[in-house]
Amino acid sequence: MLNFELLRKIIGGILLVSIVALGFSKPVQQYIQLPKEITLFEGQEFSFQKSHPVSAEMNNSNLSVSVDDTDNTVSLNANKYGKNEMLLELAGFPIKKVDVNVLKDFKVIPGGQSIGVKLNTVGVLVVGHHQVATVEGKQSPGEEAGIKVGDIITKINGKQIEKMSDVAPFVQEAGETGKPLQIEISRESGKVTTELKPQKEKDEEKFKLGLYIRDSAAGIGTMTFYHPESKKYGALGHVISDMDTKKPIVVEDGQIVRSTVTSIEKGSNGDPGEKLARFSSDKEVIGNIQRNSPFGIFGKLNRDIENGVMDKALPIALSHQVKEGPAQILTVVDNDEVKLFDIDIVSTIPQKFPATKGMVLKVTDKELLDKTGGIVQGMSGSPIIQDGKVVGAVTHVFVNDPTSGYGVHIEWMLNEAGIDIYEKEEEKAS
Repeated sequence: MLNFELLRKIIGGILLVSIVALGFSKPVQQYIQLPKEITLFEGQEFSFQKSHPVSAEMNNSNLSVSVDDTDNTVSLNANKYGKNEMLLELAGFPIKKVDVNVLKDFKVIPGGQSIGVKLNTVGVLVVGHHQVATVEGKQSPGEEAGIKVGDIITKINGKQIEKMSDVAPFVQEAGETGKPLQIEISRESGKVTTELKPQKEKDEEKFKLGLYIRDSAAGIGTMTFYHPESKKYGALGHVISDMDTKKPIVVEDGQIVRSTVTSIEKGSNGDPGEKLARFSSDKEVIGNIQRNSPFGIFGKLNRDIENGVMDKALPIALSHQVKEGPAQILTVVDNDEVKLFDIDIVSTIPQKFPATKGMVLKVTDKELLDKTGGIVQGMSGSPIIQDGKVVGAVTHVFVNDPTSGYGVHIEWMLNEAGIDIYEKEEEKAS
């Protein structure tokens, strides 16, 4: 009896050591490092090399994913929308479970076109203070009322303010009656109300607030994508901030129009370059602006647009599917001609949550380097294409190295545009 018990313990110890050793072996570690979840679109394939006789099979009997297990490679083929689970075994021991999600086939048309951007703000934006030279000396009524640069004046005397021309009649009336204005302000910390008494500049009849205000902003950028089914688009890849306050512009509405690149100010170390452009002569509005977010501007187009290079819808790559290595961008450097230029994706982070800086890019195309020096202002939003898929957009240039910059993953821009690529399966009626 004693010998049998001892033998059982010895065999158990050998098995335990074997299992532990198996867990630390290189082949097993390779499979353990596989992601716990793999997401694919219908028709896509995911494969990995086998360095040990591991067997792979799908746990569920549904046909959303099929597995091709050969001597050297395991390939997953996404057949149709649904969920499945892959089980990896080594010598009969389960070593890894991987959830495999198959999303519905999804494609967008890449952009690259130069666009003009016109933003109308919510209310009027305060961009500075100025001193009014009254008979009693210089003073700034706006500053004395506690109004700050970056504030948005939304109401005066209870009436909604939408543009600069709405403000002047209130100011003149208050100056003549001597009754202060009741100002309602939108500020990052919340709503603020204050009183402001306009002052008259000596030798003039007009009363003034002592504020510099603006009700709209304009600029240029690059179209990233267009979703033909919903008419939704995304552009720029970064937020539009006011040039004076440096704060994001709160958008009431806006428009995008075609623009034409007239010249390039070449970038150099410490001095990022810039595309110089003008709105196209017809000034035809091609879409609206509904959102200005850290990931770009978004809205709907009112007609189809073409870039003349890639006008067919392309699949997209999720953040974990983007690879380091060669890629291309679509952008304009002369007039309105969209061209493909070579870049390298130097690094990419498979993000689980939206973030603006997901890739580091380096321009390698000699023609683009000769023309622009690399990435220049106005190039933001240029779509990044890798292996026939739209993977993201150019966002920022490195000031000390204009050949390099950041990119944002297309996954997050689509999310901001209100496009649900993770569409849940509709519950069937019972």
